Amino acid sequence: MRPLFVNVGERTNVTGSAKFRKLIAEGHYPEALSVARQQVEAGAQVIDVNMDEGLLDSVAAMRTYLNLLAAEPDIARVPVMVDSSKWEVIEAGLQCVQGKAIVNSISLKEGEAKFIEQAKACLRYGAAVVVMAFDEVGQADTEARKFEICERAYRILVDRVGFPPEDIIFDPNIFAVATGIEEHDNYAVDFIEATRRIKANLPYARVSGGVSNVSFSFRGNEPVRRAIHSVFLYHAINAGMDMGIVNAGDLPVYDDIEPELREAVEDVILNRKRADGRSPTEVLVDLAPKYKGGKGEGAKGPNLAWREASVAERLKHALVHGVTDYIEQDTEEARQQAERPLHVIEGPLMDGMNVVGDLFGAGKMFLPQVVKSARVMKQAVAYLLPFMEAEKEGQERQSAGKILMATVKGDVHDIGKNIVGVVLQCNNYEVIDLGVMVPADRILDEAQAHNVDIVGLSGLITPSLDEMVFVASEMERRGFKVPLLIGGATTSKTHTAVKISPQYKSGPTTYVLDASRAVGVVSNLLSPTERTRFVAATEADYAKVREQFARGQGNRARASLEEARANAFTPDWTIYDPVKPSFLGTRTFAPYDLNELARHIDWSPFFASWELVGRFPQILDDDVVGQAARDLYADAERMLARIIQQGLLEARGVVGFWPANADGDDIVLYTDEGRSTELTRLHTLRQQMIKTGEQANLALADFIAPVGTKPDWIGGFAVTSGHGELELAKQFKDAGDDYSAILSTALADRLAEAFAEALHRKVRTELWGYAPDEVFDIDALIGEQYRGIRPAPGYPAQPDHTEKATLFKLLDATPATGMELTESFAMTPPAAVSGLYFAHPEAHYFGVGRIEKDQVEDYARRKGWDVRTAERWLAPILNYDPA
Repeated sequence: MRPLFVNVGERTNVTGSAKFRKLIAEGHYPEALSVARQQVEAGAQVIDVNMDEGLLDSVAAMRTYLNLLAAEPDIARVPVMVDSSKWEVIEAGLQCVQGKAIVNSISLKEGEAKFIEQAKACLRYGAAVVVMAFDEVGQADTEARKFEICERAYRILVDRVGFPPEDIIFDPNIFAVATGIEEHDNYAVDFIEATRRIKANLPYARVSGGVSNVSFSFRGNEPVRRAIHSVFLYHAINAGMDMGIVNAGDLPVYDDIEPELREAVEDVILNRKRADGRSPTEVLVDLAPKYKGGKGEGAKGPNLAWREASVAERLKHALVHGVTDYIEQDTEEARQQAERPLHVIEGPLMDGMNVVGDLFGAGKMFLPQVVKSARVMKQAVAYLLPFMEAEKEGQERQSAGKILMATVKGDVHDIGKNIVGVVLQCNNYEVIDLGVMVPADRILDEAQAHNVDIVGLSGLITPSLDEMVFVASEMERRGFKVPLLIGGATTSKTHTAVKISPQYKSGPTTYVLDASRAVGVVSNLLSPTERTRFVAATEADYAKVREQFARGQGNRARASLEEARANAFTPDWTIYDPVKPSFLGTRTFAPYDLNELARHIDWSPFFASWELVGRFPQILDDDVVGQAARDLYADAERMLARIIQQGLLEARGVVGFWPANADGDDIVLYTDEGRSTELTRLHTLRQQMIKTGEQANLALADFIAPVGTKPDWIGGFAVTSGHGELELAKQFKDAGDDYSAILSTALADRLAEAFAEALHRKVRTELWGYAPDEVFDIDALIGEQYRGIRPAPGYPAQPDHTEKATLFKLLDATPATGMELTESFAMTPPAAVSGLYFAHPEAHYFGVGRIEKDQVEDYARRKGWDVRTAERWLAPILNYDPA
């Protein structure tokens, strides 16, 4: 299966984003980090950072921004592309990036000596490089020139510099076609054929490009641009294009482009001669106005011409397009024509699913569409089951392999796992899903009982990482040899290679980045011809990761805890008087109005959970997956309306406020305003990275007035919109509708986040009332453009999940909301959010980052733990190996 694109997020670029440029120019670096965070949350797999602006000190800006970015684990988990036309800026960036960077770009335009000098520097920094097809003569425009320059650069890099070929990314220049200039007509063909030659002749090198350039001559006509991108990518991906800057949104299924338009676009992209003698550009220019503004099938209703085709073609159409309206009727017709009901599954239904798999692998279908296809398949199979059972022959359909999946003990999240399971089922794999909070013994007992080919583990919260290590060690102890797959939001290739893989030596362990990669990984692991090569390549890669990790241990400079505390954030408490909340203690809100929550929904993460990349609402008109996004959004709105009208989910929340003061890195809560009796303590962690200039080493306690200065207060909350969530998802699953099950769960999550947003606004304007005049603005809310923060235990500003236990006790959260904590401090129902409220005007989000042993020992003392316990709960942020 052809791998999908690596999407490069380009909004952290002062030349491409006015908002980002303004934030950087005004020195608002913490706010500028939110731009990168939004890119990652929206699904960008690489962040391109560019500070090339005439009035900026680009070197200082790049260094400052990347140092801050490195302290934000939720952003720093993706690679950084250091982008500049100035080598000194690139080198400044390389000195700051943790992990492997990508340099954008180097070229031969200033000659071989400069090229080699820069390549050697990139090699020293361990960076991959984008190499532009640009030499001393100029930019390459023809296939021959593109390949000539790339081959020359490759030979210099590999043979003379010793550069790893897998770290070379060629950009052979995508130029606009259909400009009316005859010399431009072959530009797309030149790129595609150059890509093919690069992949065939320059082993391991990658190919990238800026896709939107190809359609530049049709700017303003988005339907035509989308068609151009779809056709171009169809051919470029097949030729070997690996990655690129393409706003992953509204790409129509290649076969669904109106035939007249698709043929005209293909004539342009492939520069084909027409039988009527007209130029392809002339034809497309004449045709384009007909499609301007079009976004779908139009007001005439669905086109039912497909109903005239053969039953096999009708089943294929239904599967590809997720149409359930006629599935039982068509399945029955196919059954009447087949010798046995099983043959319908193994014949036309699997043929249709193979088309789905091919389209998905080629990047022309997206996860929501694939999950809809699975729904059609399940309904067809469910219809056939009674007929197969009546046969009494006991023959079963042969699957491509049997895979057991589970969310590990203590963790309740499974949206991603469910999507992976559906995608695998669409590719004829049998999936045994054990659900959530599954202990190691049950996972392994069931794996043996079902004689599975692969075990897959999933988890979202950081304690799940330790549980996965334990499961791997148990697989080794019990003599397993089957492959182990690792996935989930907190997992990573580094953790898999360093912590999990060494515990399970008898079988291969593989990290799966997301659902779109799962089929390719599983296919390779179960292939008699590919498995040996794939496992060897993976283990070689992981050995490199372990070696790099080992080299990095001890090389990350950190301040001592004493030095970090001496550089704490110290607001001027003489000029600020904390506002007293309108009440002390707790107040419950149950049930909360779902209509009110609906208007607070941030939809961008919803699309990201389906691996549709882009910001809402722009994603609905995006150049790659806009049609898929619009269809998904329409389904979501319909289901949300049903949830609200029928009361299928219930939202409950609780808020509390307490007198508080900071005592070092602890926050002391008192029983009353007299502050004579301590109620409890919240324990915070302090950054230990080396800071420069006026940057402080932050801890959450810094935002609360210290003991002996003046009275202050702190708030807390716990909310859920998940009552009914699991039951609703089960109803859909039992009906064979995984798509609706996943959709309902994703909406429950969005409502919970919306609840946190809505309640926080109520706190700011009424319950605490420190910002009574704040105007409702959903974009400002999503952009966190308000006073105050609500950090959550287990997240970057306080990575210790166990602090949730103190919060839940303070709020009496379980009786008030029905929410509970698992043994790993995950919240259940899964659609739940909790955290603290800070009101200080300078309070802002940050990441603690990695910490040293002196802080771990101090934290253990403050918590009443032994050091080993502290190391266990703080393992993801330790700057040393406890072993």
